Amino acid sequence: MYLFTILLAIIGTLLYHIFQKITPTDVHPMIAFIVTYATSTVLSILLIPLFPMTTSFAEMIKKVNWVSIALGIAIVGVEVGYLLAYRAGWQISLAAIVSNVAVAVILVPVGLLLFREKISMVNYVGIVLCMLGLVMTNWRG
Repeated sequence: MYLFTILLAIIGTLLYHIFQKITPTDVHPMIAFIVTYATSTVLSILLIPLFPMTTSFAEMIKKVNWVSIALGIAIVGVEVGYLLAYRAGWQISLAAIVSNVAVAVILVPVGLLLFREKISMVNYVGIVLCMLGLVMTNWRG
């Protein structure tokens, strides 16, 4: 299950970037996202049986807090950011690398400070290599 979960995330992210890149430029971004979110809403409803609930749907809704709303806002930021980046001419081969490496590096202090995570010296070396890779990826030479 451990490997399946990350594989699902990788495949989902791969398809996400391909579909964002090929979204027609003459379609209004927000109209495209309305269709996208309607599709994901229907799919999420259909997937509910795969994740059994210990209480009723109504009780689960009561447990939802501000985090779900904040996540929705963040998702719109990701969606609009990538769509506009691709429309502005970012290459699919570079946009995700630049964004994901930058986010990964920024999340290191977040993990350390807010979530009390621990990382090893090998992890620190990997972070430095990621930062070097980010610089090299954006190098105009």
